[in-house]
Amino acid sequence: MELEERREKRDRKMEPMVHLIVFKLGSEEYGIRIEQVKEVTVTPEITRMPKTPKFIKGIANIRGDIIAIMDLEERFNVAPPADVNNLNYYKNTFTLALEASDYTMGLIVREMPQSLTIPVSQIDKTPAFIQDLNINENFIEGIGKINGRLIIVLDILRILTSDEVQQLKMSS
Repeated sequence: MELEERREKRDRKMEPMVHLIVFKLGSEEYGIRIEQVKEVTVTPEITRMPKTPKFIKGIANIRGDIIAIMDLEERFNVAPPADVNNLNYYKNTFTLALEASDYTMGLIVREMPQSLTIPVSQIDKTPAFIQDLNINENFIEGIGKINGRLIIVLDILRILTSDEVQQLKMSS
């Protein structure tokens, strides 16, 4: 029995791990691979831009870079927590600055994101029926399960359509 426990521990240590930045949208937990996140900052002042999708809140200056700011709750149609009032909607929030190959974007999150490392084996593929419903939106990489928590792991580079990426490039 002891030998078996040591083997299990050793196997877990050798298992590939995924490092995530975890945050909440509504009451659910979401994660993004840490290599997709450039930095986390307090949400700066946002300037609204005309002719952008409703979920793009505008642009902001983050360390000298002008980037588009996206509200993922709005993008995913997730209701914000009941205790959030509209006047203070973006006060005391954080922005994850993400860098894709041809654009930079910020995601608004309400709580300070947490870092979490989980074994790859703890991330299940997204159920097929969900992927079928969202045929054009395969941005869910999988569902992480750790210590009784379910974390929806996003592939942030697939959240925008190619048309939206073009709009983003033109507005920033």
